[in-house]
Amino acid sequence: MAASVAAAAGRLRRAIRRSRPWWGPSRRPLSSEPPPARAAAVRDAFLSFFRDCHGHRLVPSASVRPRGDPSLLFVNAGMNQFKPIFLGTVDPRSEMAGFRRVANSQKCVRAGGRHSDLEDVGRDLSHHTFFEMLGNWAFGGEYFKEEACSMAWELLTQVYGIPEDRLWVSYFGGDPKAGLDPDLESRDIWLSLGVPASRVLSFGPQENFWEMGDTGPCGPCTEIHYDLAGGVGAPQLVELWNLVFMQHNREADGSLQPLPQRHVDTGMGLERLVAVLQGRRSTYDTDLFSPLINAIHQGCGAPPYLGRVGAADEGRTDTAYRVVADHIRTLSVCIADGVSPGMSGAPLVLRRILRRAVRFSSEVLRAPPGFLGSLVPVVVETLGDAYPELQKSSAQIANLVSEDEAAFLASLQRGRRIIDRTLRHLGPSDVFPAEVAWSLSLSGDVGLPLDLVELMLEEKGVQLDSAGLARLAQEEAQRRAQRAEPVQEQGLRLNVHALGELQRRGVPPTDDSPKYNYSLRPSGAYEFGTCEAQVLQLYTEDGTAVASVGEGQRCGLLLDRTNFYAEQGGQASDRGYLVRVGQQDVLFPVARAQVCGGFILHEAVAPECLKVGDQVQLHVDKAWRLGCMEKHTAIHLLNWALRQALGPSTEQRGSHLSPEQLRFDVATQAPLTPEQLRAVEGTVQEAVGQDEAVYMEEVALAHTAHVPGLRSLDEIYPDPVRVVSVGVPVAQALDPASQAALQTSVELCCGTHLLRTGAIGDLVIIGERQLAKGTTRLLAITGEQAQQAREVGQSLAQEVEAAAERLSRGSRDVVEAQRLSKDVGRLTDAVDTAVMPQWQRRQLQATLKVLQRRANTAVRKLEIGQAAQKTQELLQRHSEGPLIVDTVSTESLSVLVKVVRQLCEQAPGTSVLLLSPQPLGHVLCACQVAQSATPAFTAEAWALAVCSHMGGKAWGSRVVAQGTGSTADLEAALSTARAYALNQL
Repeated sequence: MAASVAAAAGRLRRAIRRSRPWWGPSRRPLSSEPPPARAAAVRDAFLSFFRDCHGHRLVPSASVRPRGDPSLLFVNAGMNQFKPIFLGTVDPRSEMAGFRRVANSQKCVRAGGRHSDLEDVGRDLSHHTFFEMLGNWAFGGEYFKEEACSMAWELLTQVYGIPEDRLWVSYFGGDPKAGLDPDLESRDIWLSLGVPASRVLSFGPQENFWEMGDTGPCGPCTEIHYDLAGGVGAPQLVELWNLVFMQHNREADGSLQPLPQRHVDTGMGLERLVAVLQGRRSTYDTDLFSPLINAIHQGCGAPPYLGRVGAADEGRTDTAYRVVADHIRTLSVCIADGVSPGMSGAPLVLRRILRRAVRFSSEVLRAPPGFLGSLVPVVVETLGDAYPELQKSSAQIANLVSEDEAAFLASLQRGRRIIDRTLRHLGPSDVFPAEVAWSLSLSGDVGLPLDLVELMLEEKGVQLDSAGLARLAQEEAQRRAQRAEPVQEQGLRLNVHALGELQRRGVPPTDDSPKYNYSLRPSGAYEFGTCEAQVLQLYTEDGTAVASVGEGQRCGLLLDRTNFYAEQGGQASDRGYLVRVGQQDVLFPVARAQVCGGFILHEAVAPECLKVGDQVQLHVDKAWRLGCMEKHTAIHLLNWALRQALGPSTEQRGSHLSPEQLRFDVATQAPLTPEQLRAVEGTVQEAVGQDEAVYMEEVALAHTAHVPGLRSLDEIYPDPVRVVSVGVPVAQALDPASQAALQTSVELCCGTHLLRTGAIGDLVIIGERQLAKGTTRLLAITGEQAQQAREVGQSLAQEVEAAAERLSRGSRDVVEAQRLSKDVGRLTDAVDTAVMPQWQRRQLQATLKVLQRRANTAVRKLEIGQAAQKTQELLQRHSEGPLIVDTVSTESLSVLVKVVRQLCEQAPGTSVLLLSPQPLGHVLCACQVAQSATPAFTAEAWALAVCSHMGGKAWGSRVVAQGTGSTADLEAALSTARAYALNQL
């Protein structure tokens, strides 16, 4: 075996040496060693080493889009796809259940969420939003510390040829507070491999104890570090490889329990490893980035990249190189894996990344329009062989990046002008107004991410009003909460006197027909027209009519015409902004629009003076409007699908929609069954999949009076009335002889809708509840959110199947049975609260209810059996006497209580107290007092006396009690128990 391993290692070394050299444009290797290995050869050598030398199975990288894991925005570590194995929830029938030793190179994104490097990218020479994690794993004790350390050392020193004297290691030095001993086993392994004791360092839990989350598998880790200084002066250590040994489980109460099966989880960043092997101080100087750096230089004509940081980087040119190079890699990988820039969750983070890249490329590097898209082929060239999905999606990625870049460039220029104009009005010590930054981030046509605004201000040495920004964010969160369960908002309104005055003056109702002026481009993108209008009247917050409003004033605007949709018919109001004609650099953010007696009142904040008679140009928030259009068309399809499933007499009782979700109230004779819910979703999916045209037309109200199947609500409609028909032209739908309205969705509706159904993407009903007898409220989401909900549902269904399979196999002991029972309980909580298809939730809840009963029964049977065995052992030791005080080895307080109960049943007149030592010095306590000894002697007081001695607590009754504590001196606790009992007896 040793000979074959050595031969394989030799082949890998030769392969690395044969790889073509790479030289940077202005740098040379830091040593006179042979030409450095290319990154592709380094990646291949890692995978080949573990496959050929150590029998690992190579598994492909998971998508960076987490499948069924709502806790993550992106896959951010190599272990993410193996979480079911670590958590013990893997389906025994799945391919993954057979994994024992595996290796791969995992695509990872750390941007947004808890682990985010986005803000640091560009500022230094090492941070990235996208990186590759090389890893090897051993599951179920396939191998552990000695083998993992030996393999890592062999690969680094023998295959990659890193000098041993450049490598340092660290290990877990223990945590007395948690009762964890130092990981001396790892320390001794490194010493046995020849690492000098002076280069073996111990650290505490923050550095060398790894945890998956607040609960779950965890354990000590040992890290291998590389010394950049090479023995010259003080060591400059960078972490190369982290080896995690999962041997504990963090319980919900914070305690640590040993895992029944131990695992090895290792991770090494490819970019940092390549930098070491190529003799570079920066990952951006390696051949993973040099083709991009060169392409940026050639495409922009910017000064050459020199690798400067901080104050030395004049004009932030080198920072921009790094930002653009990193971000185009992230964008390409994410889009290839199905994550596109959007308005929430991971798509929103990707949108921020794209806009950050556009800003640095256009403003700092002076790149021409369309430049970012031209970099996609370079990314594909460097990463496509390792990740073929990039090659497959190259054209699509480039087109999407170019479209979004073009859409944002004009907004960026406008945002820059607004920032510059605001700065001219600030004093030397003034902070940048939060309201202006907020309007830049919210307004649909501008949409500058707040972190980008802050960065642009930082470059000018200006601070943002962070307190004001926090206040505005809190107000927005409150508005979102209100939209989730809408209530009547107390916004600006026109009272009866204000309306009377307008009518007396002969002011005509607001012309809001421009809200329907939008079109669909061949690319599938929507184009929304602007609208020019005149300010007819201004109102203060208390409704007083005024001729002008001043800076920072919240006000109501009445215009002669508008393209804003005012909240009505259950559809949320548009939002956006307006500018004065001829003055594009001052934005007046519009938060909402409301209908008041035929007039539409726009609620806005005036950054400076606005007067009656001013000419303004209105811009709706395009993403917000499109989200409402998707949800409104989806509501029509949902209404029609419910009639298909429940019968033509099914009636709508109300609805509300915003870009986040839709709510639909329907009259029902009984709660919908899971089968009916699933059928409704299927009907909507079919209509969405066919990408049917949506027709809208105004017709005389009389023409709609006798159309079979036409949907309308019990309300007063205008004449003429707007008709929305899916898949069938309105004239054909209204023909009584056609019966078209019985075969598709045809409704009277004034809302804004999609022009084709395909943009809905998907619809998932995620909740239902009875409002009153005969009325059911449904909650639904669409698009990317719906797709994620389906993935969560599928993932939970697999976990439930795995739990059922484990239950069918039976448990070997009480601990395993209790763990399974807890897992079923955890699954039940997850299913109850997850955003997932409601039909699937109901099915899984029914299954889990049965599984929980079976699991609890299995636990009880095993506990009774174990208690009987312990009882007999104790009876043999304590044959006579009114008192039994002893220790019992068991992991369960429930078993301990059962042992006490059985002892008292089999030895009437005996009072019993048992202690059970647990890991980390914890102790369980249970006791029962004989009936003849009460009331002077009570179990609760007995347990309290003993547990208080151990610094714990106790609870129970006069006859039976239990408790917990912690002590290193168990004999003293037993003596306390005996002394108290004898004193009472």
